[in-house]
Amino acid sequence: MSEHTAQMSIRGGRWCLYVVLMGVPVSQWPEHNFGPANVPTPAERSRTLAALGFVFTDDAEWEWTEYSETPDDDTSPVRLLASAQVCSRDEGAP
Repeated sequence: MSEHTAQMSIRGGRWCLYVVLMGVPVSQWPEHNFGPANVPTPAERSRTLAALGFVFTDDAEWEWTEYSETPDDDTSPVRLLASAQVCSRDEGAP
């Protein structure tokens, strides 16, 4: 089973969920842009992943990380990045 990392971040005021596929150009990663609203709910994220052809691996949970927009600048705006482990829906979780 191939595991991948699903990530979600905000771009231009919209949350974007995408699946990182190693060895594949970023322009070909499956992604979905949510409308300009609050952070998508866990249910919305799950439905979106399923529509993209992925499911969570066993015990996968969204983990949130904050990082500076400008590295090494503690006055820089903070950005949020959510990550979760997924696999292809065809492979299924173990």
